[in-house]
Amino acid sequence: MTSVNLGKQHPSVYQSLTKLDAEVKAALEAAEVDPLLVELVKIRVSQVNGCAFCLRLHTRDALANGESADRLAVVAAWWESQYFSDHERAALGLAEQVTALAVPERRTWDDGSLTDVQVSAISWLATVMNAWNRVAITSHYPVAP
Repeated sequence: MTSVNLGKQHPSVYQSLTKLDAEVKAALEAAEVDPLLVELVKIRVSQVNGCAFCLRLHTRDALANGESADRLAVVAAWWESQYFSDHERAALGLAEQVTALAVPERRTWDDGSLTDVQVSAISWLATVMNAWNRVAITSHYPVAP
């Protein structure tokens, strides 16, 4: 199959995804989800999906906003480390559930540390991040040093 840049082929659809992304950002802010947690969720969803473009982008964003290299180094195995709070663990678990769509549904992340509005906002974040990963992977966005 020929590599096709989805955004260039259907720019109005791409712009619709951009608008949805902005609405999700507003929902996250309204739900008072920490911006560093937003980046961690974007990174974890991108790890699960194998999206190098988004991994590089959001790792750089996280570092620029004060995230530690140690936490970024272990986010792929967040459940095995003591670097993340219960709240962060719940958000990362929820994002993985939305990304993997485990059947039957796993709710091991649901320890009550996320409010209903945070569960909704983080679920939307994972949904949109999954879409962005698929756009980047399908379009074969270059990722080089």
